[in-house]
Amino acid sequence: MKRPAEKPRYDYTMLTVVLLLVVIGLVLLYSTSAYNGRVKFHDSLYYLKKQGAATVLGLIGMFIIARIDYHTWVPFANLGYLTAMVLSVAVMFIGDEYNGSKRWLSLGPVSFQPSEFAKVAVILFLSCIVTKHVKKMGKITTLAKVLAPVLPIVALVGASNLSTAIIILGIAAVLIFVASPKYGQFLWMGVAGIGFMAAFLALESYRLERLAIWRNPEKYEKGYQTLQGLYAIGSGGLFGRGLGESIQKLGFLPEAQNDMIFSIICEELGLIGAGTIVCLFLILIWRFFVIATKAPDLLGALIASGAMAHMMIQVILNIAVVTNSIPNTGITLPFISYGGTSVLFLLLEMGLVLSVSNLVK
Repeated sequence: MKRPAEKPRYDYTMLTVVLLLVVIGLVLLYSTSAYNGRVKFHDSLYYLKKQGAATVLGLIGMFIIARIDYHTWVPFANLGYLTAMVLSVAVMFIGDEYNGSKRWLSLGPVSFQPSEFAKVAVILFLSCIVTKHVKKMGKITTLAKVLAPVLPIVALVGASNLSTAIIILGIAAVLIFVASPKYGQFLWMGVAGIGFMAAFLALESYRLERLAIWRNPEKYEKGYQTLQGLYAIGSGGLFGRGLGESIQKLGFLPEAQNDMIFSIICEELGLIGAGTIVCLFLILIWRFFVIATKAPDLLGALIASGAMAHMMIQVILNIAVVTNSIPNTGITLPFISYGGTSVLFLLLEMGLVLSVSNLVK
């Protein structure tokens, strides 16, 4: 007699929050981008259609990956990392430039950002490396050996996308921290990281210019976007103007559907609406933490921890940029900002974490 298929034991709280963020993201994206789509492409649904297609592919991939044992991907970790390296090199030579940044590769009519794939590849690759060296993680030499392979992808990605390089470094630091029995050595890593960032910023004058714009946005032409974003946040008040009623998205705030979408959320939904979305992200991060602590093995714990670090760092950086708490780094808000590559690989990453939760007893 054939045995019935075992029902998946997903973390349904995590799954529910992810689906909520996806649906809310599509609604907010349409509200934010309809005017821009109508003006630029004569189609108010232009951005929603592209994001919707990527979301459908991502959801299908998420549920497929969630049903596969995450150990299955271990033999492909090195290949995935090497692919991310090759794609990052390709961007430097044949990448498409948009708004002054080379971040996209085109394959016929399809364009994508290799840096989004690199985040997922690094989580899996580094989780496998740390698992192999876990017994020696207390030694500084082992830390250096584990961290060294990640630095080339950080440098390649950082050449055109500093924010993603920071996220990848943050993911690496969290994964090493989770597996290391000693914490004092992270002070040295912090000092080294600050030194690396200082040198990296000094290499290009436009990066230092961003610091000046951050301090006094009203004195620079390039501070216009930051100021308009702050105006949007301030005009939203407690309850907002109402969904679809933003003024700043009507040509005043450049690329409102991308990095600055949180400011439009604040304008239309107010502090209450923006706070609700932040709470959803906090619940998602909490579920990652729970899955990591209950994972059946170290590999599963590291995969969930890597996803937690990714989500936490990216949300914090995006909101900090929009509120001008840090210099503008050009980073999207997960699941909500326009970006098909971003939402696709985020959902695939969620599938990987769900596969870990499926084995939690």
